[in-house]
Amino acid sequence: MITITKIFHYEMAHALHCYDGACANIHGHSYRLEVTVTGEVMTDKNHPKCGMIIDFGDLKQIVQTTVLNDFDHALILNSEVKPQQVATLQMFGNIKFVDYQPTNENLLVDFAKRIDSALPPNVSLVKLRMYETNSSFAEWTP
Repeated sequence: MITITKIFHYEMAHALHCYDGACANIHGHSYRLEVTVTGEVMTDKNHPKCGMIIDFGDLKQIVQTTVLNDFDHALILNSEVKPQQVATLQMFGNIKFVDYQPTNENLLVDFAKRIDSALPPNVSLVKLRMYETNSSFAEWTP
């Protein structure tokens, strides 16, 4: 089996609703997302993608449109936080509400669904690894 991995860096803020520690406060991270896929290597010598599972540029576009366009430089909050509770923050823009606690683990589950649904049929998502800090990460595998 051959896998390929593309690495993405993005900035995001979040707060954990009803959390019992410092992460209940709005704070941000510089995330590192590693996306690993597998599939059959194309062998058709007449195909421009011969020798590839998927073009890294195509994988980059998939992750950009399914994940980064929504989450990069955004404030992500649990939808249990009422919009009126953060109304004064609206002046900063790009506040997104999700139906889950925006932990690294839950974000990965969401991202896996988004990315997997956009991959070509011959390509499978093998693993996501996302660093929230330099020394803390979570992994998703099917």
